[in-house]
Amino acid sequence: MDMGRESRWEKDALTVEIVFALVSGVLLALLVFGAVMLPALVWDLPQRVNSTLQVTGGVVALICAAWRMVRVLRRHDEYRRAGR
Repeated sequence: MDMGRESRWEKDALTVEIVFALVSGVLLALLVFGAVMLPALVWDLPQRVNSTLQVTGGVVALICAAWRMVRVLRRHDEYRRAGR
């Protein structure tokens, strides 16, 4: 087998890691967005505050999701390069 090419097992492992990164990133984003929007759900806040919370929650959720996905995929790459 050519050392420069990935085996089928390595490709499958990368696919699993990508799916795991996406799913865990989406779940983290939902959790963060829900936590930011919780005050709007509990109390009757002015419309301007609700809009601010929605935008802030969306931005923070996207940042957290991207961070999670990058972190999972980098960890997989480091693990793969170490030969484990």
